Parts: sequence; structure tokens; C-alpha cells
Amino acid sequence: MEMNWDSLGFDFNPTGGENVRYYFKEGAWGEAQYTTDEYIPVHMSSACLNYGLQAFEGMKAFRGVDGKVRLFRPHAHFNRMSAGARKLCLPMVSEQLFIDSCVEIVRRNLEFLPPYHSRAALYVRPVLFGTRPCLSVQAYDEAGFCVFATPAGPYFKEGIHPINAIINRNQDRSAPLGTGDVKVGGNYASSMLSCQEAHNLGYKAVLYTECIEHRYIEECGAANFFGIKDNTYVTPKSTSILPSITNKSLMQLAEDLGLKVERRPIPEDELATFEEAGACGTAAVISPIAKIDDLEEKKSFVFSKDGKPGPISTQLYNKLRGIQYGTEPDIHGWTKVVIE
Repeated sequence: MEMNWDSLGFDFNPTGGENVRYYFKEGAWGEAQYTTDEYIPVHMSSACLNYGLQAFEGMKAFRGVDGKVRLFRPHAHFNRMSAGARKLCLPMVSEQLFIDSCVEIVRRNLEFLPPYHSRAALYVRPVLFGTRPCLSVQAYDEAGFCVFATPAGPYFKEGIHPINAIINRNQDRSAPLGTGDVKVGGNYASSMLSCQEAHNLGYKAVLYTECIEHRYIEECGAANFFGIKDNTYVTPKSTSILPSITNKSLMQLAEDLGLKVERRPIPEDELATFEEAGACGTAAVISPIAKIDDLEEKKSFVFSKDGKPGPISTQLYNKLRGIQYGTEPDIHGWTKVVIE
């Protein structure tokens, strides 16, 4: 199948490749079902459709400069999906089944894995969802688990190029002690309106504040926020923030580079003290932020005046991408080699 790898956006790109699904019933997961069918039959009254009982992950497989194919941090993604399953009271697959399924789907879709020189990767998405027909809201013992893959380009076409963001206090992405700290579909549904409003105003991302006082910075769209100042990597700490695997990786790399790392509440006024700022996640890796506008308070925070990312953000980006593509040593054992 011919593809223009460099023109791929961050979207589902149909390939006709295989996916796998399993079903949990009567206390056990069934056998793997490999198929090229892109549709899953679910009951109109299923728990996932009616009550949002659904968790998912997003990870990437990369074709390295050495020809090896690497999957980035699948064990960490399993742990995060397990946390989501516990909160949603859904049965969870074993770690072995999770990892084996992701690896096998990469192997069965190798022809759709972008080449090393492109900015694209093979995006691998495991999804866990409640399948039992229901009307009452309660825990149910029937579920499905599927893994599919699609080639995807960068989340922002600009790549590691500073973007503009806007602070939004009119809508809360998630609540403390709710489901904000797990990767479930409802968290993204609650951000749709504010994201659309931001895009209509010409901004690439929304910066959310916590929902109690609206004084502290939380997430940047669907990504974690970080700031750099005084040789310190600072990122918000909150029970309503999704623990980004990319952010955890960047915190470790920052320490490796000799930076101090602080995970703590960030009051909005502190934005003025940051030398660099950015959003990070699997989709974007790092999206440096050029400027954050607070239209309500009529304030702006500028981090890039020349349209270029800051030096530390660039260093962290290159280090992480190097590990993913095999040009940097993987001293923390983050990658799983799928194809030697």
C-alpha cells in the first residue's frame, strides 16, 4: 500500500491491516480474534455506549535507524490502563496478554510502519470497553478488549515549533478525585467545547485551571503542561491530571541532564517566571508554547519571541526521540524491541 508518509496527519488512516479483539464473559477472557474488520458489534444498550465504561491507551512503534522496530513503554501503558479499569470496575486483561497483543499487532502491520526518515509512527491503541446490555448503573462482568494500529503523523503539523495557547476557566476538564487521573473517553468529551472555541479564536491548545479556585494550572488540552526556569523542570501535581507517560519520561531525562524536577501546584502568576513552557504527550511528544493568553484577565505570558523552541525543550525532545528511534542508549529500559 503506497503512502505519502510526510503528509500524514494525526488521524485514523485506514490500511486494511489486522486488529485483535477479546471478550470477557462468565469470568474469563476468550481467545484472540484477529480480523481486518474495522467495526465492532456492540449492543445498543451496552455499558460503553450508554454509560461511558471505556478506557484506552495510545502508544507508538518506531522504525529505528538500525532497522529495529521499537514499541515505547508498553508496560507503563498497561499499568495506566489497569488503573482505569479499576476505577470503571471493568475486568482487565493480564499484563502478558496486553503486551503480547500490542507486539503482535505491530508485527501484523509492519507494512504500515512509517520509515525512519519520516516524522510519522505506527500508533497503537488498546481499548477496553463494557459490553453487557444494561439500564441500571452498576459494575458489569462483560467486556471487550481490542488493539488496533494506524500510521499517524505528528499531532501538530509544525512539529517542535512553538504554539499559542489560551487559558479557559469557563469549563472544567475533570474534577479532583474523579476520573481525570485515568485515560477514559469521558475526560476527552468534556474538553471538546473549550477546544473548539480555542481553535475558532486561532489557538492551538487550551490551558485548563483546576476546578476549585481556578488559580492553578492543570493540563494543556489533552497533554500535560511543563515549565522550565532556573535549571528546573516544573510540572503540575493534581489528582485530576492524567499521569502522562511522556511527562514521566521527560522528568527522568531532565534529571539525567542535571536539572532539578518539581511536581507541584503551579499558580497562574508563576507563568511569568518561566523561561520555557510546553505541552507533552504521546501524540505530540513536546509542543513548545510560544505564548499563553489570558483573555479574561487581559494578560499574556510569552516564552518564545523568535518562533523557536527553547534550548532545554529542544534537548529533551531530541533525547526522547533518540531513545524511541535507537540513536540514543535506552538506559532506563523503556523500549521493547518488536523486530530485531
